[in-house]
Amino acid sequence: MPTGRTEIAVNGPLKPAEAAAVLELVGRAAAQDGVMPLSEHVMLQLRYDSEPRARNVLLWHDGALAGYGHLDITDPAGGAEAEMVIDPPLRKRGLGLALGRALSDEAGSAGLQLWAHGDLPAAARLATAAGLHRSRALWQMRRSLQEPVGEPQLADGITVRTFRVSQDENAWVALNHRAFSQHPEQGAWTRTDLEMREREPWFDPAGFFLAERDGAIVGFHWTKIHSGTSDSDGASDQRREPIGEVYVVGVDPSAQGTGLGRALTIIGLHYLRDRGLAQVMLYVDETNTAAIRLYESLGFTHWSTDVMFAPEAPGAVATG
Repeated sequence: MPTGRTEIAVNGPLKPAEAAAVLELVGRAAAQDGVMPLSEHVMLQLRYDSEPRARNVLLWHDGALAGYGHLDITDPAGGAEAEMVIDPPLRKRGLGLALGRALSDEAGSAGLQLWAHGDLPAAARLATAAGLHRSRALWQMRRSLQEPVGEPQLADGITVRTFRVSQDENAWVALNHRAFSQHPEQGAWTRTDLEMREREPWFDPAGFFLAERDGAIVGFHWTKIHSGTSDSDGASDQRREPIGEVYVVGVDPSAQGTGLGRALTIIGLHYLRDRGLAQVMLYVDETNTAAIRLYESLGFTHWSTDVMFAPEAPGAVATG
């Protein structure tokens, strides 16, 4: 158990000073671990207070912010997804278990599902101690942009243009819903989720490609560039060099099986290479073997893994 005075506060939206303190803690953890402890989704919520249903759990130890947990209960039937981080100098004091217990209590009957970015051994030990098991994995894959990329092959009747801000939002959101109707996170995006990203410094419509057929959008490839002076979510990390990302590729069900996803991916790779980038990355579910085969055929290889841990039965988390 933790030694010293430990307090936990569960809040809705954070006050600006609290959010700033959390972002500083995240930056220290990213510098120590070499991986961001929180996803882009959570970082955006911290900066924009975009999800009023989310719960922010602050752990204070001897008067200082020692840990942060984020809990989304947007789909009680599917479980409550959480992410957490402990300040590096205060680790190995039982604070992680205390924060995990608080997140589990807040999740209640929805059942806690805890993401661990980078699949670090310490996170796996904490999950085991909390009675959680590996339930899902997200791969990061990478490839060099200095190797040949190939040329896109578009089916007859398909044209490609770039995204038009303030014009394409509704059509893109509708297509994203269709393309990712079975995806637990991506398919739930709203126009607000899109507009938050349009406000980010990395957003560039010149790297957001839309495929059209008969005037309707049937596919897209949204690229992203991580600048290198900071990571994609705002925490300082001078060790990184700029890298491109296949941020999202989606194809309307009516256009699947035509090679459109592959062609759009290649178009985006050309764009990123032309921007002078040496490498590109992407994320894909470990179980999405069809997508992994596609990316492997385009030269991508497995780089790292994010892991979701969950209890054996919903709500049955032992954090003693």
